[in-house]
Amino acid sequence: MNALRKISLILAAALALAGSSRGAVGEAARVILLANRDDPDSLRIARHYAEVRQVPVENIVALSMPTTETISWSEFVATIWQPLQDELIRRQWIDAIQMDLRDETGRRKVAVSSHRISYLVTCRGVPLRIRHDPALYRATPPVTDNAIFQTNQSAVDSELSLLAATDRSINGYLANPLFQNDRPNSWQQNEVVRVSRLDGPTADEANALVDYAMEAERVGLIGRAYVDTGGIQPEGDEWLHAALGMIGALGFDTDVEETRATFGPDARFDAPALYFGWYTPNLNGPMAAPGFHFPPGAIAVHIHSDSATTLRSAENGWAGPLVARGVTATVGNVFEPYLQLLHRPQLLLRALAKGGSFGEAAYFALPALSWQSIAIGDPLYRPFARSIEEQWNGRAQLPPAMAGYVTLRRVHLLEIDQHDDEAGAMLDDSLKADPSLILQVAVAERRVHDHDSPGALRTLRSVPALTTFLPGELSVAREAAVILARSGNPMSAVKVYVNLLRSPELSASIRATWLKEAREYAGTIRDASAAAELTRELAEASAGAKK
Repeated sequence: MNALRKISLILAAALALAGSSRGAVGEAARVILLANRDDPDSLRIARHYAEVRQVPVENIVALSMPTTETISWSEFVATIWQPLQDELIRRQWIDAIQMDLRDETGRRKVAVSSHRISYLVTCRGVPLRIRHDPALYRATPPVTDNAIFQTNQSAVDSELSLLAATDRSINGYLANPLFQNDRPNSWQQNEVVRVSRLDGPTADEANALVDYAMEAERVGLIGRAYVDTGGIQPEGDEWLHAALGMIGALGFDTDVEETRATFGPDARFDAPALYFGWYTPNLNGPMAAPGFHFPPGAIAVHIHSDSATTLRSAENGWAGPLVARGVTATVGNVFEPYLQLLHRPQLLLRALAKGGSFGEAAYFALPALSWQSIAIGDPLYRPFARSIEEQWNGRAQLPPAMAGYVTLRRVHLLEIDQHDDEAGAMLDDSLKADPSLILQVAVAERRVHDHDSPGALRTLRSVPALTTFLPGELSVAREAAVILARSGNPMSAVKVYVNLLRSPELSASIRATWLKEAREYAGTIRDASAAAELTRELAEASAGAKK
């Protein structure tokens, strides 16, 4: 079992609360689960979600449909849209009058008055996307006046959002009435069925989406934030900078990558509870490292046109690889959506931070329906259902590896409110009670900021003795080594590198980079014999770990 997974299970057991998350009981009763009858895993995922979220088992709709991710419009209408709509009307989930007439795709025409579905959850095995059909293409001005929107290719989930709508064209896109709408009226709510997907490279990983959501709701979202700006268009960067401002207001300890590159393989990336970035086609950097795993509840969004063209791969694109590495909620695109029509990361975060569910936030952040974007995760998941005050009061019950992040968030919030003295005292007291590497580095960074190099060295004095590291701590220890060297103690810094280079978890490229850094610091040691001895130890540590 992955070490982070073990920590998360301990964390969940420590602070488990009876029952479901706040407000989820009523919504859970109105969740519809769509499964592929011809895929046993699809039914297993639906039943697991129903059990975990206490969704009535009769809310599962199992249909016979293709098992491929990409299907035609005729397959979509015949095996998914029409049988599902018929069943939802029959069960009175959708209040509608059905007609004998059909549109050119074969969909039955209906007159809908309302629906009572909170969310429709599509389970792995339900096809992902619908290919363009030239025979069904019709111009729908003014949308298709722009050549880039002259298509009817679409995400299955995005089309299902319109199950309760009447006479909608499949060509181009439709404006989402819930987009940036804080108070949708009843008509707007009835226009849309909010859809989220439980899917991923494996069925177990799809099931884990709800398991991680439940773990995170019990204790709240815990970890750091990472924002990768410097993309290809100014508008996208504006969104990410807006998200960065919200993350700061929430108090999360944060790192930012501001160049045109993404986070490098050796960048600090411990406990990424929040990640927003762009613009590369495939998951890379620290997230691609062997054994990398997100903490429970993590929300990660990478802006790219092809982020979810398949969910069956753990390496290609972003959505599938993120799920494979334990993310709890993400969004993506099955075909080219164009920047102006995909999920806005800052709006997604805004809705979540206000206490909304992932399903609510995904539709608040999405401009277009009958288009290319999908939401992946438990729609009932509320990452901020537990307040920072509740997390702080329960920190003693958390594993030390997680408690430090709660402390840092509490400290940042005090600093935002200009209670700097209280924040400093809290951090010092917390470090005495919990001398974790996370807190040691945080305190040392503050000492450096205050031009107190001796204080930074005192704070990190025990780090050179560390010989084992928790998952995610390698880059944090490297950060400690850099602080030690720049604060005037290169000998201690090199000792930290020696222990890091002994770790078999380091990739060859990171090992080479850190070995070069360590040798440069060794060259600044005034004691020649000590420098020579540490250089020898560096070489032995690096060579020994490769065997």
